[in-house]
Amino acid sequence: MKKELENLLSQQEEFLVEGVLNKNKLSELARKYDAKLLNVLMKDEEIKKHFFSKLEEEILVFKKDVFLQFLNNKEFLPNSFTVYKNKIGLGYKEGSLLSENPDIVINFPYKDCILEGGQTKEDAKRDEIFFNETLASTEITRLLDDKVFTNFKRYDKDGEHEVKEIKEDDNFIIKGNNLVVLHSLKKKYSGKVKCIYIDPPYNTGNDSFQYNDNFNHSTWLTFMKNRLEISKEILSDNGTIAISIDNYELGYLLVLLDEVFGKENRKNIITVKRASASGAKVINPGVVNLVDYIVLYSKDTKLWKPNRVFMSKGYDTRYNGFIKNRKQNHYRWQFTTVLEEFSEQVGIKKSQLKKYFGSDYEEELNKFVINNSDSVFRWVALDDSQISTETIKVKQESQKNPESIYHIERKGFKDYYIKNGQAILFAEDRIMNIDGRKTFSTPISDIWDDCLPNDLHNEGGVSLKKGKKPEKLISRILELTTNENDIVLDYHLGSGTTAAVAHKLNRQYIGVEQMEYIENKVVSRLRNVIQGEEKGISKSINWQGGGEFVYCELKNEAEDFKNSVIESQSTGDLIELFNFAKKSSFLSYRVEPKKLKEKEFLELSFSEQKQLLLEIIDQNNLYVNFSDIDDDTYGISEDEKKLNKEFYGGE
Repeated sequence: MKKELENLLSQQEEFLVEGVLNKNKLSELARKYDAKLLNVLMKDEEIKKHFFSKLEEEILVFKKDVFLQFLNNKEFLPNSFTVYKNKIGLGYKEGSLLSENPDIVINFPYKDCILEGGQTKEDAKRDEIFFNETLASTEITRLLDDKVFTNFKRYDKDGEHEVKEIKEDDNFIIKGNNLVVLHSLKKKYSGKVKCIYIDPPYNTGNDSFQYNDNFNHSTWLTFMKNRLEISKEILSDNGTIAISIDNYELGYLLVLLDEVFGKENRKNIITVKRASASGAKVINPGVVNLVDYIVLYSKDTKLWKPNRVFMSKGYDTRYNGFIKNRKQNHYRWQFTTVLEEFSEQVGIKKSQLKKYFGSDYEEELNKFVINNSDSVFRWVALDDSQISTETIKVKQESQKNPESIYHIERKGFKDYYIKNGQAILFAEDRIMNIDGRKTFSTPISDIWDDCLPNDLHNEGGVSLKKGKKPEKLISRILELTTNENDIVLDYHLGSGTTAAVAHKLNRQYIGVEQMEYIENKVVSRLRNVIQGEEKGISKSINWQGGGEFVYCELKNEAEDFKNSVIESQSTGDLIELFNFAKKSSFLSYRVEPKKLKEKEFLELSFSEQKQLLLEIIDQNNLYVNFSDIDDDTYGISEDEKKLNKEFYGGE
């Protein structure tokens, strides 16, 4: 039947490549249940009987696996290309394709594996390899060894410059696979990063930054676990990791973080309001989802000391008292109410204030309170269990003389003013400058409803759409977990928000992103920051610009190789690439290098030569190891060698 099938298929031009039947083409069409292929197969009764099952009259089911197995038989279409693939190790073993032979698939729990997990949409199409830590230790060592960086550029207010040296306090924006970069950062930054913030793919399949965002749960957890484990090594002992996540993956992530960091280091699960209940969100029945979450874990709970951070709140109406002559001695103070004093100062009767100001009443009253906060106060009862013996005595004395005001000086604390057993608390002690304006404040809680993504598309001075976090949100995380000059890391950098905020807040930062837009979005955004752009948190912190950062990339030898193959115009070009591939680090582990013979390669057609060169690339070993930096094969310049050695701390 092999001959009959070959003759039948050969009559259709769609199944031919350079005039010859092509197994890969036929396999691809079969997997897609191509109508043309199925109709051709049904023309011959014997072939139809072999590759189709009959359910009932005129209803046939294509037996795809049987057809693919037949195609993969080494006796079917044994052309030179197939024979050569078999010989070098990409083809068959005992009658079946290696890629489809279950004997060579090692099934282990994914939690014991390493997954490179590229983030591009192109990566989503490839078959990821789960390297097992025990049986694939060599591959893992190669994958996670220190890598060579290339294409160094320094940016400051004067533009782009050649990098002459790597400085200890340099900010870095790095293009490349984040797992590989994290392991390359370990030597230089292990135990030094104060805060790691990431906004990873939410595993929804709907990511706006063209991420590979569609893993199944076990794959996604492996992807996250591999990165969290190295993150823990890089984090300082008093450091924090903060992760943005949605409600779908929150439960899975918490279990994983408990395992990696320890449940005792779980600090907060912060609820972040990201939208309002309006528009398309309210069409579907049920509860409208308006929130995401930020999970905070410390590395060592005993050493974790976050900063005290405040958020703004409206006028606290408990502060309704007013002292008309606050600057005079306290025993002469004259008391009234906020509304009475407001009425007197604006020249409007108290009963007419709301009518006069209309919808602006609350705002005008708040302005008055803020501007006179040193005179606005509230009464508060003094709890004897919370105050000193001396204060208790003064409190009791004031109750005997209710018209008198008593003053107690307190070293290191606000002084007490007590009248008739109650203390006077001034509004000025609750007023802070938050987001560039004076406002009543309150310590942040685990509900953040004031970081809505308003005007988000304009932040950074570059075209940004959905899928980002507001600068205000990242600013709060960094203010909570870091101080000036601390190191911040974001290895899912996206649009560059973390780097932009860290730059403005005078934190040292490292941003890692694999996507191609890193230069026209992230680099452009940071260049705007350096020039003093006024979006995001800029106005609230009076950002004036300045600073610098270094851009570099993982040296992706395989990507360069692949592009060269695709762009090649002659067999001569391909021969050079063929000989280079034989000794490259990205040669597939399924290939036997000794059997890559140039003479046999030349017997293939030009298109087959290209196809073979693309197939022998190991997509999980794309980068050049630092240990190979002096290998002339890679053509690394002396300047780049120097910069890499400085980065890794060598001479």
